[in-house]
Amino acid sequence: MEQYQKEFVDFMLDCEVLRFGDFTLKSGRKSPFFMNAGLYITGSQLEKLGEYYAKAIHNTYGDDFDVIFGPSYKGIPIGVATVMAYSRLFGKEVRYCSNRKEAKDHGDVGILLGSPIKDGDRIVVVEDVTTSGKSMEETIPIVKAQGDVKIIGLMVSLNRCERGKGDKGALDEIKDLYGFETSAIVSMNEVIDYLVEKKVIDDELKSRLDAYYAEYGVK
Repeated sequence: MEQYQKEFVDFMLDCEVLRFGDFTLKSGRKSPFFMNAGLYITGSQLEKLGEYYAKAIHNTYGDDFDVIFGPSYKGIPIGVATVMAYSRLFGKEVRYCSNRKEAKDHGDVGILLGSPIKDGDRIVVVEDVTTSGKSMEETIPIVKAQGDVKIIGLMVSLNRCERGKGDKGALDEIKDLYGFETSAIVSMNEVIDYLVEKKVIDDELKSRLDAYYAEYGVK
């Protein structure tokens, strides 16, 4: 792990975005951990979150893109924070875009917020976490409908490293289905290794995490 990734794990814990305990996910799975990006609520938290996304995008996809697309709703603040951080850290102005859940028919009309998307645009999509890939089923058609564009990749904050709809992880399923790269600031495997080393995760919790991944983890 790079230093910014270790700092991001500590950041998630400090913000109580990543928690350990007993949680029931939307999928019905009983999980020993839960991540809720909706708990990034202050200006300083969102500023730092944008920096972590910007660093991960820069390291993974480089600078050859034009637009950060953040699907509504949680992707909206992530996208805004990321374009601001990207400009500040790397001196490159990229445009922000998001979607509305329903198209607006007056004033600023249409399905999009922020920058229009036009032919030739190269786009990076940002999300909080992807478990099933359902949000991409809604997002990708909206982006593709805007013109002859290329989606460079998807960046999420945490790869849960568990199966999606089939035997592969959700990020790999998205990659196979849509043909663009997928990545995360950190993977849950990296988080566990780092926090075991720091003695944040004890033997009892490690045993529960191992049992969870024995059942739901990507093989």
